[in-house]
Amino acid sequence: MLPENLYKRRRAHDNTPPQLLLIVTNCVVLAVLVSLFANCDRISNFFWGALGVLALYNAYTIRRNRELYNRLNTIVYVVSIIGMVVMFYFINKQPHNC
Repeated sequence: MLPENLYKRRRAHDNTPPQLLLIVTNCVVLAVLVSLFANCDRISNFFWGALGVLALYNAYTIRRNRELYNRLNTIVYVVSIIGMVVMFYFINKQPHNC
């Protein structure tokens, strides 16, 4: 005996909060962009363009899920953005094989 509806999933529900998906997406995209387009001597223009598109995606996602962003979630999001800036700084300052 297991209940009959134990393994049935609710429609359009994946049990992952949109805030977490947004933070993970931001970190992964930034890590890939820095590793591909932040060269030894300068940062590619494509990097800045892709970062702008990521900012538009963030604005769209936050506006779409506005009711989920209370004070705590907003603080977590801002801390993650600050962490990404620190990650960009440290990855960009590491010695590269030029």
